[in-house]
Amino acid sequence: MSEAVALKQRIRRGDIVVGVSVPMHIERGRLEDILSRDTYGFVSVDSQHSAYNEELLVSFCAMAEAVGVPVQFRIKHPRHAYLIGNILDLGPLSIEVPLVETAAIVEEALAAFYYPQVGKRSWGGNARYGITGRDNRQEYAAWWNSQGILCLQIETLTAVTHARQLARPGVDCLTWGPADLSFDLEAHPEHPFKSVDDCLRHVLKQLEGTDIRVSFRNYSHELRNKYMDMGVTVFMERPREPAR
Repeated sequence: MSEAVALKQRIRRGDIVVGVSVPMHIERGRLEDILSRDTYGFVSVDSQHSAYNEELLVSFCAMAEAVGVPVQFRIKHPRHAYLIGNILDLGPLSIEVPLVETAAIVEEALAAFYYPQVGKRSWGGNARYGITGRDNRQEYAAWWNSQGILCLQIETLTAVTHARQLARPGVDCLTWGPADLSFDLEAHPEHPFKSVDDCLRHVLKQLEGTDIRVSFRNYSHELRNKYMDMGVTVFMERPREPAR
């Protein structure tokens, strides 16, 4: 767990961190095979566009922790931000909130993500990430507040324009949804930003001088260098296929 414990600090100092998307119903052998193909810092699972249940998430997070990799979980909708604490009680280390556009959603996510006196997350949950050996309430709360990873997904021109206002203290990454952002670009052909890359450059510029990073869904490892050169430091990719 020592490498996973440092993940938040690695992200914030700008280390290159790569995550891989997998289904929650994956078998352990298949997960271990995927993880062996690259140096992955986390695995990403989704409920926004995929079916899931809480028992499956608990089982998956326990399996991931057993093989030494933390879980990032994308919730279904920004209006579910109030449920973040409940979801964290099931085992993820990282939460991704989709379709974020307003400061109100950011404030709700921060309150639900962090324990007092930083946030308002309620105490409890035997499946929480890193709880083993940290039974003391104040000890675990302080540990979580320094290690949990909160990501907000930027998927519209409104979010791109107001990225600096959304990047509040306590947010670790602004993540990207290129497909939905492309829909919004197509709906506004008169906008000065003409591409996802234009939007990305704007947000990276807005985050200069902060330790909040951009996490980009580049999908293929072959695109990693392109976005690394632009300033992206966190990547979300599909599993690499075995060499033939």
